[in-house]
Amino acid sequence: MEDNTTTLARETSRPSVSDVLRLRNFKLLWLGEAVSLIGDQFYLIALPWLVLQMTGDALAVGAVLALAGIPRAIFMLVGGALTDRFSPRVIMLVSNILRLGLISLLAVLVIGGIIQLWMLYIFALLFGLADAFFYPAQSSIVPQIVAEKDLQTGNAIVQGTAQLSLFLGPVLAGGMIALFAGRASDTASLRGIGLALVVDAATFLISAVTLWFIKLPRPSTNEKANPAESVLSAIKEGLIYVWQDETLRIFFLVVAAISTLLSGVFAVGIPVLVNTRFVEGAVALGLIMSAFGAGSLLGTGLAGLLPKPAQGHLGTILLLGTAVMGLALISFAFVHSLPLAILTSLVNGIADGYVVIMFITWLQLRTPEAMLGRMMGLLMFASVGLAPVATAVTGALLDLNLTGVFLGAGILLLGIVLLALSNPTVRAMSAQPAHMETGD
Repeated sequence: MEDNTTTLARETSRPSVSDVLRLRNFKLLWLGEAVSLIGDQFYLIALPWLVLQMTGDALAVGAVLALAGIPRAIFMLVGGALTDRFSPRVIMLVSNILRLGLISLLAVLVIGGIIQLWMLYIFALLFGLADAFFYPAQSSIVPQIVAEKDLQTGNAIVQGTAQLSLFLGPVLAGGMIALFAGRASDTASLRGIGLALVVDAATFLISAVTLWFIKLPRPSTNEKANPAESVLSAIKEGLIYVWQDETLRIFFLVVAAISTLLSGVFAVGIPVLVNTRFVEGAVALGLIMSAFGAGSLLGTGLAGLLPKPAQGHLGTILLLGTAVMGLALISFAFVHSLPLAILTSLVNGIADGYVVIMFITWLQLRTPEAMLGRMMGLLMFASVGLAPVATAVTGALLDLNLTGVFLGAGILLLGIVLLALSNPTVRAMSAQPAHMETGD
């Protein structure tokens, strides 16, 4: 009798972080992605800074980031459909190997002093294509390697690691670039950027090795996507599923707004803001981006530690978190002090970290397993699909008015949040579609 009671208690108790990390597959995934995510931050600091040092033109920065985003956006949905058909591990492994080759080549070109702007345009297109297949698979693999009861803890570990990388990576990358920078007119000024890219390439290699050793159970036939169904038909099915669900439809539009008005402006605007307002240069850029990472880590931790929002209030809380992001954008419009910029980025990160972990876990639990890859592909498309447009437009507008871009984006995001809050279904954000709740 005592044994049965103990077993029941273990089954119903919330799993600890150490319990989930003891799972072999999850541990391999976590180790590989932790290293790779650090490398990603080196890339995200190095690439825009490289373009700025070569051209001094915000429009060129936006163009390079946009060219990376175009194939990523176009093929993101294809990546989600293929993830439902094949193993997400295989999709992630192939993507990592391709990106390893691309980053290694770019590092050689930069360190050798033969890099030209047209080369960056080609690199951005190819890198964005490889990215497109990785992210839907990455978002789909956690539910396949942990039990449902462990899912929120697993997501918190993965997202928390991502936010920790946002804290550590930019500081390390900014410091490396500044340490090895020469005179602005000297080829050596790009040496630190090249070394940062070498670090990123090494992390892709480590991630590929850990993915190689992960073994996923082969899904049963009824759990697989229909092999006779075309990729386009599979994508269409996913789109219809989202469109017919009012809560999903509106929240996906909110995610798209966050991508366009926050992420797009942040990616191009912060490097330009630093280059314009702060004498600390790459170090200031690293500190601001690291503050966002530290805040995101804190927000992720709060999502895991705080009680779940009361039934009927999850949507309201997530939308209020989004409103904080809008207010942060407005603050950046007027900030001229580095400490204040760091604080603004920290608060922005807290809101982002909390919203991300709560929304992804809610979406994973709400989505049928056979459609999880497509749903994550749609989420990634909503998250980054409009980024090419946002970065290109932002780059052009920043040349006209830096303050106006941040101010306008923040006001628009707040307006979209207010419209979403006016919908009672969205405010409630049920864990099940309405037709399932009513038994229809």
